[in-house]
Amino acid sequence: MIALQYILDAINIGGLYAMMALGIGLIFGIMRLINFAHGEVVMAGGYAIGLLATLPGPLVIVLSLAFIIALALLIEQTAFRPLRGQDPASLLVASFAVSYFLQNLTVMIFGARPLPFTFAPVLAETIEVAGLRLPLLQFVSLGLMIIALAGVAALLKRTALGIQLRAAAEDVVTARLSGVKVNRVIAFAFVMSAVLAWIVSLIYSAQIGQLSPAMGVRPLIIGFVATILGGLGSLPGAALGGFVVGAISVLLDAVLPADLRPFREAFLFGLVFVILVVRPDGLLRVRAMQERV
Repeated sequence: MIALQYILDAINIGGLYAMMALGIGLIFGIMRLINFAHGEVVMAGGYAIGLLATLPGPLVIVLSLAFIIALALLIEQTAFRPLRGQDPASLLVASFAVSYFLQNLTVMIFGARPLPFTFAPVLAETIEVAGLRLPLLQFVSLGLMIIALAGVAALLKRTALGIQLRAAAEDVVTARLSGVKVNRVIAFAFVMSAVLAWIVSLIYSAQIGQLSPAMGVRPLIIGFVATILGGLGSLPGAALGGFVVGAISVLLDAVLPADLRPFREAFLFGLVFVILVVRPDGLLRVRAMQERV
């Protein structure tokens, strides 16, 4: 029974990190940009859901999701599109600037103190499965993760925009010469990453039970680590890296003594470092990245 609990925890935590890593990997694949503002998109999603929580559930979902997509497109058009083609360091600095701006804007509007997250309190209820009492949130988040990951895979493999996105991720110059409208493809990537960020914000906000201006920092860092572990530029690698990081996190929580558990993430990053020493290109090597280097 305890093993079942650990497996469910690993899948849920790994799925959350996989969606963060995919959101980061989608943008990196085309623009070669680590979008450090992605954590603030997650944060904005949590605030949007929390502030609209008094409305009917379907309306909360539609309005908050629309807000996050609009925010992601606004960031792409105002912060990143004017710098496209510039030195990668300029794009990186721009992503930090957007992150810093959104965090401080949130502090100005809502204050620095955490706010309670009260959307769908039914998720805190528990249900009994095989003798275990498990939070309903675990099953809801598992369902959302499966739908999200399957949806991303279907969009990338079975839609014209998805195929163009994959082509642009391989070689954006060749894709443009082949008739791919790069601006539209990049906007599509930002929309997909925003949807993933919205799902992460819903699950993560419900897990921690509060909203704060810096709430997106921790999932961003772990998602970034998962992206590197899976292999920069590889979307399947990003998802795989997320699940591996989640599994390691749960394993450490199970084996570490109680007085060392507060330092679990230090051990986690240490193990990831060891894996990267053995496989510096990540779990899934990306041919396009090797050719560009």
